[in-house]
Amino acid sequence: MGGLTPEQRHRCMSNIKSNNTSIESMLRKSLWHEGIRYKKNVRTLPGKPDIAITKYKLAIFCDGELWHGKDWEIKKNTFKTNRDYWITKIERNIMRDNNIEKELENIGWVVLRFWGKDINKNLKACVNEIKETIYEIKHGLYKSNYFPSDLLVAENDPEYNLN
Repeated sequence: MGGLTPEQRHRCMSNIKSNNTSIESMLRKSLWHEGIRYKKNVRTLPGKPDIAITKYKLAIFCDGELWHGKDWEIKKNTFKTNRDYWITKIERNIMRDNNIEKELENIGWVVLRFWGKDINKNLKACVNEIKETIYEIKHGLYKSNYFPSDLLVAENDPEYNLN
């Protein structure tokens, strides 16, 4: 972003969309074409997922590489101006994304995240991953990182008895 005046940079940055981006639209159109129905930016879910397939409790996020910290350990060293601000901002975004993902998993949702470049270059692969995940959820094959620890402890406890 070098070479811009602060006013020019502010104008550029304020024009960046947070939803209905080109990558979201591209992925949504492909899903619709495949017969997969969804809701956009569901406000009642943590993080307002870009795409929510409520029937299968599948939340999908379409993330821009810069804003969500792709290859962050390498990229954070490339900032030349206003370094402290950008590093802090993007690291907060990464933490927020992780927290949102945990919140969704804790309420029984499966979360998929796709980088913008992957959607642009490998749209079919992204759609196939979503279809595969739906198949796994539908048939009880999906292996989640979420384990209700209390239930696992209770089931393994000899004194635990449902009768």
